[in-house]
Amino acid sequence: MCGINGFNFQNETLVRTMNEQVSHRGPDDRGVWVHPHVSLGQTRLSIIDLSPGGHQPMVNESQTVTVVFNGEIYNYRELRIELEQLGHVFKTKSDTEVILKLYEQEGEACFKKCNGIFAIAIWDEKKQTMILARDHLGVKPLYYYWKNDQLIFSSEIKAILAHDIPRQVNWEAANMYFRLLYVPAPLTMFAGINKLPPATCAILKNNQLTFHTFWKPEVSETNMSYAEAVETVRSTVSAAVKRQLVSDRPVGLFLSGGIDSTIIAGLATEYSTDTLHTFSAGFDVAPQKFNADLDLARITSKRLGTTHHELIVTGKDCAREFFNCIYHLDEPIANATQVATYLLSKIAKSSVAVSLGGDGGDELFGGYQRYKYSRYSTRAQSVPGVAAGLRVVSAIFPQQNWAKKFTVPPGYPRYLQFMAQKESALQRVLKQPELQNSRVEVFLKSHNNQNVCPDSENQLMWLDLQHWLPEESLMRSDKMSMAFGLEQRVPFLDIPLTELALSLPYAYKIKGQNQKRILKDAYADLIPESIRQQPKRGWFSPGSEWLRTDLHDMARMVFQPDFNPGMSEWIDFKEVNRLYQEHCDRTGYHLNLLWSILTFQVWYHIFFVEKRKS
Repeated sequence: MCGINGFNFQNETLVRTMNEQVSHRGPDDRGVWVHPHVSLGQTRLSIIDLSPGGHQPMVNESQTVTVVFNGEIYNYRELRIELEQLGHVFKTKSDTEVILKLYEQEGEACFKKCNGIFAIAIWDEKKQTMILARDHLGVKPLYYYWKNDQLIFSSEIKAILAHDIPRQVNWEAANMYFRLLYVPAPLTMFAGINKLPPATCAILKNNQLTFHTFWKPEVSETNMSYAEAVETVRSTVSAAVKRQLVSDRPVGLFLSGGIDSTIIAGLATEYSTDTLHTFSAGFDVAPQKFNADLDLARITSKRLGTTHHELIVTGKDCAREFFNCIYHLDEPIANATQVATYLLSKIAKSSVAVSLGGDGGDELFGGYQRYKYSRYSTRAQSVPGVAAGLRVVSAIFPQQNWAKKFTVPPGYPRYLQFMAQKESALQRVLKQPELQNSRVEVFLKSHNNQNVCPDSENQLMWLDLQHWLPEESLMRSDKMSMAFGLEQRVPFLDIPLTELALSLPYAYKIKGQNQKRILKDAYADLIPESIRQQPKRGWFSPGSEWLRTDLHDMARMVFQPDFNPGMSEWIDFKEVNRLYQEHCDRTGYHLNLLWSILTFQVWYHIFFVEKRKS
């Protein structure tokens, strides 16, 4: 796990400066490789093969191929055996060298065979070609700037900003952000800087930059019986966890009170020879809903015998670290849990170099309520009389949102019904045409309109895997953990497991009120009844209350028109402050809207007013 940097011209000083900007990602080593046509840099977090042999950039024997790599290849041992059988000779035990040899053998087709999390850059001297690739599900980020025949790339935007390029807000991205609370790929909030979408390869050759998708799951609904599927899910999940425990340094786990991390904890303690370190966060507030996960995780840890670490996050912590979190995120993501993740990563780094997480389990196995509600809509629309009645009610009584919701067709319209913020609220605070009219549906359809699943609810899960998961959830996890040089792995997003889960019919995942049914049945022996019967809760912080208390002074400052000169042209701060007062008085609830503006304002201040450097 590392930070990678580079560009398609020669400048050793500049690539070293880029390395400095992402030094937090790789505290153990750093290196550069400079050539008349290319400069590559890397900061290394040593996880596999801790010897100097794992140093990057790594060059092949003939000096014709050079690679920099951020991430882990979990099947590198199997790939190495295949390559050795084909005559390749290895000098190290690193997965980086496996990538190098695999590219020599397979060319650009090599990325599809890598089961892992990665951002990779390869310079091919013979072909005079630069190749960038981001892993199948976008666990690791990779950004690039392409203009005037210059390609600049990095694991983080702040390193690209070390170059003399204009800093401008991408208002199309801002349009997406205020509706989704994150920026979907390939956009970023910086005009001219893009992020490579998941499962995508960018190829620079003859001053032409082209893109292709190297993986798309080929899914057809399984013909396995439910009992067969239960056994297959168990063996596939177990194999994924065992595979992702590979490390030459200590591995821990972010443990919540949910199904996914409980399963991983049980398997990790079974497969690991060392005592597992687990980490959980709670909040200094009274409502049980904010600390239910902390209490359940404590019980799970005691039952499994892990070395457990707990962190209580306060509103004062949030106020103190808010600016630092936004700086490390590179672009705004409006989620009030980011400070908790940031501080928990700091605690974890003191004991381990790698931490597993349960990301992806809900998206693959039907954990969110929206999948269940989507099935209700699908069924209602399949009955002619009911569908017609709902349309009539919606037309006559447009204020009856329940009727309108059941008439939304599947695909992106239904996805945005669950995921997008209310337009009526946004219209009150956003100014200028670039922000006022939603462009999200058209944009998402034009960039990722792959229907790979057998039914509309599995398709909804796939849309989450394409958009929200990589660019919101996984992006937060990467940036907050890598701020302290901590690698986070996600066993549920192992590629064979992902493809299996997408092939399972809805009824295997959700039956009545029983969500994640097949996962619970596959691990009935590992999941205590106290956790099995818990309702689905997202991990959320008391951000709403913090806005009224510990964040009040900061929010009042940030919501002033003069905090960011010129921003009043885009945001109506008089209305923002009116809504904020309603929120503080408890006469209105505006958490998402206020948090999105707070985050955006702080992001703009850091990168455009302060122009902060590492």
